[in-house]
Amino acid sequence: MGDWLFAFFHLFLLLGVFVYTLIALFQGNYSRFALLAAGLTLYYFLVLHPAVKKEIKRKKAQGKKE
Repeated sequence: MGDWLFAFFHLFLLLGVFVYTLIALFQGNYSRFALLAAGLTLYYFLVLHPAVKKEIKRKKAQGKKE
């Protein structure tokens, strides 16, 4: 149960930062947008991308078994 809470908390936090990034873009604050977009991109490749690749590999291996 704690893992689910942790995951959803971070998902909503990530979505909130993404929405804030879009708001900065629409308000014309391009430097804030660029900084936040670069941070989100860096976060994806350093933290999320390895887990996404593992999950894709796991799904493919599971699909071959069936």
